[in-house]
Amino acid sequence: MNIGLTGASGFIGRHLTRRLQAEGHNIRPISLRTPPRLQDLAGCEAVIHLAGEPVAQRWTNSAKRRILESREAGTRSLIEAMRQQPPRVLVSASGVGYYGSRGDDLLTEHASAGNDFLAEVCVAWEREAREAEKLGVRVAPLRIGMVLGPGGGALARMLLPFRLGVGGRIGSGRQWMAWIHIEDLCSLIQFVLRENGVRSVLNATSPNPVRNSEFTAALAEAVGRPAVFPLPVLGLKMMFGEMSEVLLASQRAVPEAALHAGFAFKYERIDSALQAVVGA
Repeated sequence: MNIGLTGASGFIGRHLTRRLQAEGHNIRPISLRTPPRLQDLAGCEAVIHLAGEPVAQRWTNSAKRRILESREAGTRSLIEAMRQQPPRVLVSASGVGYYGSRGDDLLTEHASAGNDFLAEVCVAWEREAREAEKLGVRVAPLRIGMVLGPGGGALARMLLPFRLGVGGRIGSGRQWMAWIHIEDLCSLIQFVLRENGVRSVLNATSPNPVRNSEFTAALAEAVGRPAVFPLPVLGLKMMFGEMSEVLLASQRAVPEAALHAGFAFKYERIDSALQAVVGA
């Protein structure tokens, strides 16, 4: 299959490219720095859209504008390039930030959107991706949790302090974290490409979200160090400003739609997922 891929050079994109190429697919990287042309997508039977301005930065007004526009306008230009020769399927990234911070609520794909900045971004991202349905394209947005894998992602920034024995919970540690191993995320994307009946939003998260305190304990166990230095909320806000809300948000998201469609996760438990990543 010829597959167009935005965000091919990113953490997820690199892992996904290797997996898809090993399966015999031809991957065509697509840059959104300039509007995609028809030639970029000609002959593509599927498009996977991962590109977007990094969220993990201090949210100045200009940074927030870039984060939103890269997803809203970027997706719009991608759909525009599809009009003359639409692919069969569009798998578009979104995030569990869609739900906002929801305490202990169990969040399936039917849960409503939140009302903070990141929720606004995800709503706009999914809305623009859905425009491809008007072209007859099967659209499957993935609300992705924290992705765990070697060589990048959020875990790469956490490992050093934990290996030095100065890691610990964030704030109270009671906030829920929705996570997924990179292998399961790539497998889920491959599953969506194959399964023509999948045409809805899916939470790309493990079936077993954990509280931040559980996550930090499992990570400390994986690296063989204690986790006794909690990161206080005030310190987070001083370092990251408004972006600290992402680290403090509680999202107990579960992959009801993926499980119902028949997808099987390899890494369902946080301890085995982190052991696999640290070992890698």
